[in-house]
Amino acid sequence: MTALTDILMRRIAQTGPISLAEYMAECLLHPEHGYYTTRDPLGAAGDFTTAPEISQMFGELLGLCLAQSWLDQGAPVRFTLAEIGPGRGTLMADILRATRGVPGFHTAAQVHLIEASPTLRAAQKDRLSDYDVTWCDQVSDLPDAPLWLIANEFFDALPIRQFTRKGDGWAETQVGLQDGTLTLGLAAPAPLAALAHRLSDTTDGDVVELCPAAAPIVTEIATHLKQGGAAIFIDYGDWRSLGDTFQALEAHKSVDPLAHPGHADLTAHVDFEALSLAARSAGVAASQMLPQGALLAHLGIAARAEALARNLSGTALKSHESAFDRLTSPSEMGTLFKALALAPAPDFLPPGFDA
Repeated sequence: MTALTDILMRRIAQTGPISLAEYMAECLLHPEHGYYTTRDPLGAAGDFTTAPEISQMFGELLGLCLAQSWLDQGAPVRFTLAEIGPGRGTLMADILRATRGVPGFHTAAQVHLIEASPTLRAAQKDRLSDYDVTWCDQVSDLPDAPLWLIANEFFDALPIRQFTRKGDGWAETQVGLQDGTLTLGLAAPAPLAALAHRLSDTTDGDVVELCPAAAPIVTEIATHLKQGGAAIFIDYGDWRSLGDTFQALEAHKSVDPLAHPGHADLTAHVDFEALSLAARSAGVAASQMLPQGALLAHLGIAARAEALARNLSGTALKSHESAFDRLTSPSEMGTLFKALALAPAPDFLPPGFDA
């Protein structure tokens, strides 16, 4: 039993079952015992590895993509270069290194990182010590300026609500207590306006997940994009939520999400249709959803991989080839991970998304 298990069990005993969204929020962001507030979850010693940690190519290509988008929009003399959920700062470090040769880009850029974890903020400060960086708690803290933003594996960690269709109603998944143990159960089914449109493409017993926090974040990003810029979201998920995707990772292995609250990473697949609809409702353009492998191919990863390979041999070359495979192969991250871009108008969608 973790310290957070006891806190959650006492809360549920006093006030009744809680939603998955409440459970995830406590497990990930509890001020004393939350997963992200107490540890660095990345890398071999952590619980998962993200694309920027796999290869520099990922950040380099996305950095040049953002820089070209900036040039295509007239190279504004002052803009915000931001990342939400920047991990150890590896992606932003690669973006800044790759764009060093773009005339005027670094002079115009004001780098902002949106990060809730004190542990990860410390890692980011170390990784980005050569740059002038401002840290924010939320997107609304960003300056009033054109915005070029990236979010890699951010939306998957936002708390979800999960519903099972029962006739014309929806039964919400809840975390409760049974025989002194945390357990999942279903509330009584009821009509739900937010899922009324899903009655036409689901059947009894189907599971649909909603992420209440996602749309307000996208709307806030869109507010900045109306002044110019672009946003790129990369995450695992698909176009429309269907099925139970709530999961936990600990030491790179799937575990019971209720087993060790606060000690495992809790995530769910991202509904890219919901992100796109939120963007369009806020008045900005959204691209088609692309598999990560296809986006990286459009941005020239094959040529970049070949160039890097010329100076490698032996174990280093094999590691490089393995990283390329991991990022692009359909059996690895190539199709599981998807990408979506936002821009002020369709003509301003960044390279790779404008086909």
